[in-house]
Amino acid sequence: MDISVSQDGNGDFKTIKEAIDSIPLYNTRRILVHINSGVYREKVNIPRTMRFITLVGNASDPPTITGNDTASTVRGRDGGPLRTFQSATVAVDADYFMAINVKFENTAPHVVGSVGGQAVALRISGTKASFYNCSFYGSQDTLYDHKGLHFFSNCFIQGSVDFIFGYGTSLYENCYLKSVSKKVASVTAQKRSNSSISSGFSFKNCTVTGTGSIYLGRAWGDYSRVIFSYTFLDKIVLPQGWSDWGKKSRDQKVYYGEYKCSGEGANLTGRVPWARVLTDEEAMPFIGKYYIDGDTWLVDPSAYQL
Repeated sequence: MDISVSQDGNGDFKTIKEAIDSIPLYNTRRILVHINSGVYREKVNIPRTMRFITLVGNASDPPTITGNDTASTVRGRDGGPLRTFQSATVAVDADYFMAINVKFENTAPHVVGSVGGQAVALRISGTKASFYNCSFYGSQDTLYDHKGLHFFSNCFIQGSVDFIFGYGTSLYENCYLKSVSKKVASVTAQKRSNSSISSGFSFKNCTVTGTGSIYLGRAWGDYSRVIFSYTFLDKIVLPQGWSDWGKKSRDQKVYYGEYKCSGEGANLTGRVPWARVLTDEEAMPFIGKYYIDGDTWLVDPSAYQL
């Protein structure tokens, strides 16, 4: 099933929300939502009952879904703040979601020292979700990789503070991670809280660059797990590499690994002693699609592109 969205009226719907609302609940077949080029100022929610949805944009001129909510934005009948979870411009609770050639954006600026500035561009809470040639623009907490198995391929992710965070089990392949930090910040804040949980972020063949000084990760959870392999790390990466977020008790619990990375930021001389330089054998579980059980659910995106 194919439906189209175009602001000029040349599609089935003028807004993405209208298109999503038209999809039957508990759908079992993939539905393609073709989004024409343009800037869509709307908050999009895909509930658990709407599986197998694919948002598809034009590769040469991708559509932008944009918003500016923050954790402290007051909204709703109770007059309370949205909090980080509800600040997302696009929130996906459904399984088997896909996005191809789409820009997700939250334009709320990060103010150093402010409280409640978390401003999520996309939150992915469903499992077996994949993103191809997508962009995620934000500042504080850009991409909420909340939970589930996720795959990001050829994506651009921009932010300052903890701009990839959550406790998803995710593989980022050929992605470009750009810091817009003015001071010191962190690329990831991974929340694995128990050694028996399989979650973790694996970055393979990526690029880490931008402004400010950054940690590759800081431990949101006691057993936080992040691996960078075959990745170019620019000079903005601090010599220490990783942060325990001020809790020394995490030093022996976190799993922060680097494997065959390059660039000035890959110099291991000043790394914290609890960071790991992975051997071939140690890196192997994290550097293929098998890390996210990809052979059981990933599909070829080329069949769905315009």
